[in-house]
Amino acid sequence: MRYTVVIEKGNTSYGAYVPDLPGCIAVAETLAEVPQLIVESIEFHIEGLIESGLPIPQPTSIAQEVEVLI
Repeated sequence: MRYTVVIEKGNTSYGAYVPDLPGCIAVAETLAEVPQLIVESIEFHIEGLIESGLPIPQPTSIAQEVEVLI
């Protein structure tokens, strides 16, 4: 499965979340660390859903950059 991940830069770290998996997040000190940590978080999150007998949400979110003229 391929989930959309949103990465945001904070004051001292980077955060990532998955819109299709509420509560699935990762925080890292560097941008380079975020992708691996969010993959681990997604895998852990899905394992928890399976163990709880809950459905695994299908990926539906789409991210796209748009240009804004100001």
